[in-house]
Amino acid sequence: MYAGAVGMALVAALIVAGLYLAHRAAAVASTPLSSLPFQSGWAPEQHALSRYHVRWYLATLLFLAFDVEMLFMYPWAVVVAQLGITAIVEMFIFLAGVFIAVLWAWREGALRWV
Repeated sequence: MYAGAVGMALVAALIVAGLYLAHRAAAVASTPLSSLPFQSGWAPEQHALSRYHVRWYLATLLFLAFDVEMLFMYPWAVVVAQLGITAIVEMFIFLAGVFIAVLWAWREGALRWV
Protein backbone atom coordinates (compact mmCIF):
# COMPACT_ATOMS: atom_id res chain seq x y z
CA MET A 1 0.00 0.00 0.00
CA TYR A 2 2.79 2.41 0.83
CA ALA A 3 5.38 0.96 -1.55
CA GLY A 4 5.63 4.16 -3.60
CA ALA A 5 6.19 6.39 -0.57
CA VAL A 6 8.73 3.97 0.91
CA GLY A 7 10.52 3.76 -2.43
CA MET A 8 10.69 7.56 -2.75
CA ALA A 9 11.96 7.88 0.83
CA LEU A 10 14.61 5.25 0.11
CA VAL A 11 15.73 7.01 -3.07
CA ALA A 12 15.86 10.35 -1.24
CA ALA A 13 17.90 8.82 1.60
CA LEU A 14 20.32 7.27 -0.90
CA ILE A 15 20.74 10.59 -2.71
CA VAL A 16 21.40 12.44 0.54
CA ALA A 17 23.85 9.78 1.69
CA GLY A 18 25.62 9.84 -1.67
CA LEU A 19 25.93 13.62 -1.60
CA TYR A 20 27.25 13.49 1.95
CA LEU A 21 29.84 10.86 1.06
CA ALA A 22 30.89 12.80 -2.05
CA HIS A 23 31.31 15.92 0.07
CA ARG A 24 33.39 14.07 2.66
CA ALA A 25 35.56 12.54 -0.05
CA ALA A 26 36.18 15.81 -1.88
CA ALA A 27 36.50 18.12 1.15
CA VAL A 28 39.85 19.83 1.44
CA ALA A 29 41.09 20.97 4.84
CA SER A 30 42.06 24.63 4.72
CA THR A 31 45.49 25.49 5.93
CA PRO A 32 45.94 28.72 7.90
CA LEU A 33 48.11 30.18 5.16
CA SER A 34 45.48 29.75 2.45
CA SER A 35 42.60 30.98 4.61
CA LEU A 36 44.24 34.31 5.45
CA PRO A 37 43.26 37.46 3.52
CA PHE A 38 44.98 38.00 0.18
CA GLN A 39 47.94 40.40 0.04
CA SER A 40 47.45 43.40 2.29
CA GLY A 41 43.98 42.61 3.64
CA TRP A 42 43.26 42.43 7.33
CA ALA A 43 42.06 39.35 9.10
CA PRO A 44 38.30 39.56 9.72
CA GLU A 45 37.35 40.44 13.28
CA GLN A 46 33.79 39.17 13.10
CA HIS A 47 31.59 36.91 11.01
CA ALA A 48 30.39 38.38 7.71
CA LEU A 49 26.70 37.95 8.54
CA SER A 50 26.92 39.53 11.97
CA ARG A 51 27.93 43.01 10.88
CA TYR A 52 24.59 44.06 9.39
CA HIS A 53 22.05 45.73 11.64
CA VAL A 54 18.56 44.25 11.67
CA ARG A 55 17.07 47.46 10.23
CA TRP A 56 18.70 46.63 6.89
CA TYR A 57 16.60 43.49 6.68
CA LEU A 58 13.44 45.58 7.05
CA ALA A 59 14.69 47.91 4.34
CA THR A 60 15.33 44.87 2.14
CA LEU A 61 11.78 43.64 2.70
CA LEU A 62 10.50 47.07 1.74
CA PHE A 63 12.58 46.96 -1.45
CA LEU A 64 11.24 43.51 -2.27
CA ALA A 65 7.67 44.73 -1.77
CA PHE A 66 8.21 47.45 -4.37
CA ASP A 67 10.09 45.07 -6.63
CA VAL A 68 7.18 42.62 -6.61
CA GLU A 69 4.87 45.57 -7.23
CA MET A 70 6.74 46.38 -10.43
CA LEU A 71 6.63 42.74 -11.50
CA PHE A 72 2.87 42.88 -11.13
CA MET A 73 2.38 46.29 -12.78
CA TYR A 74 4.18 45.62 -16.08
CA PRO A 75 1.90 42.81 -17.26
CA TRP A 76 -1.07 44.66 -15.78
CA ALA A 77 -0.29 47.71 -17.93
CA VAL A 78 -0.43 45.53 -21.03
CA VAL A 79 -3.90 44.11 -20.35
CA VAL A 80 -5.60 46.95 -18.44
CA ALA A 81 -7.34 48.26 -21.57
CA GLN A 82 -8.76 44.82 -22.34
CA LEU A 83 -9.95 44.03 -18.79
CA GLY A 84 -11.41 47.44 -18.00
CA ILE A 85 -12.58 48.52 -14.56
CA THR A 86 -11.93 45.13 -12.92
CA ALA A 87 -8.20 45.48 -13.61
CA ILE A 88 -8.17 48.96 -12.11
CA VAL A 89 -9.98 47.81 -8.96
CA GLU A 90 -7.60 44.87 -8.69
CA MET A 91 -4.59 47.19 -8.93
CA PHE A 92 -5.93 49.49 -6.22
CA ILE A 93 -6.45 46.50 -3.93
CA PHE A 94 -2.88 45.40 -4.59
CA LEU A 95 -1.54 48.92 -3.99
CA ALA A 96 -3.46 49.08 -0.73
CA GLY A 97 -1.66 45.93 0.40
CA VAL A 98 1.70 47.44 -0.53
CA PHE A 99 0.76 50.68 1.27
CA ILE A 100 -0.05 48.67 4.41
CA ALA A 101 3.37 47.02 4.14
CA VAL A 102 5.03 50.45 3.88
CA LEU A 103 3.11 51.70 6.92
CA TRP A 104 4.21 48.63 8.86
CA ALA A 105 7.84 49.17 7.85
CA TRP A 106 7.58 52.82 8.86
CA ARG A 107 6.14 51.84 12.23
CA GLU A 108 8.91 49.28 12.77
CA GLY A 109 11.56 51.91 12.01
CA ALA A 110 12.82 50.57 8.69
CA LEU A 111 12.83 54.07 7.22
CA ARG A 112 14.88 55.59 10.07
CA TRP A 113 18.54 55.76 9.08
CA VAL A 114 19.99 57.20 12.25
